[in-house]
Amino acid sequence: MRVILVAVTTAPFQRARSAESKRRRSQDLIDAARGLALENGVASLTLVAIAQRAGVHHSAVRRYFGSHKEVLLHLAADGWIRWSHAVRDALHGRQTDARRLAEVLATTLAADPLFCDLLAHVPLHLEHEIDVERVIDFKRQTREPITAMVDAIAAAAPYLDARAAGDLVLATDALAATLWQVAHPAPSLAAARQRDPDLSAIDVSDFTSTLLRLLTATCIGLAPRDQPPFAG
Repeated sequence: MRVILVAVTTAPFQRARSAESKRRRSQDLIDAARGLALENGVASLTLVAIAQRAGVHHSAVRRYFGSHKEVLLHLAADGWIRWSHAVRDALHGRQTDARRLAEVLATTLAADPLFCDLLAHVPLHLEHEIDVERVIDFKRQTREPITAMVDAIAAAAPYLDARAAGDLVLATDALAATLWQVAHPAPSLAAARQRDPDLSAIDVSDFTSTLLRLLTATCIGLAPRDQPPFAG
């Protein structure tokens, strides 16, 4: 009788422990990918490298993620959530002009280099080269933080309606995705530019200041002509 009681009471505990272990292992892999991408760039990430950093065989990674690109898409979703929170915190309870709004968007992005690196990879590779169900999950995870950020911008900048605020987020995404890659070239190209500075017709070595300048112009352009986007 005593043996039966032990078997019944320990079975649920074993299942819970197994689920927690799986969650921890998945998080370990995500953390390993985050660290590697920050150190060496998103483009250099591989499933084998993630496995080595996490201390597991690469075949074990596939129990949790079909490829390293699924891990990257997970990190991109986290990035949208972080950026949304950062922008909303910076704008909360404030009215802001075009220059200050552009500064908030540019500096909060620049503070998250991994997310900046991921922005270009999401539409070019990650959304096209993994299972569509994973992409749908990504869209669902990012819809609420993006919508909340658009609402916060519209509330803080009354010269922008909801559509203009959405356009501003879209423009920021597009500009940052390109500028980050140009401002952080591959080592071989960086060495070539150092030997011959004239290779670059336009200087975008300073990501933040370039993004800020272009976003300020975008904010001004999106504002209606009868509502100047500047503080009085």
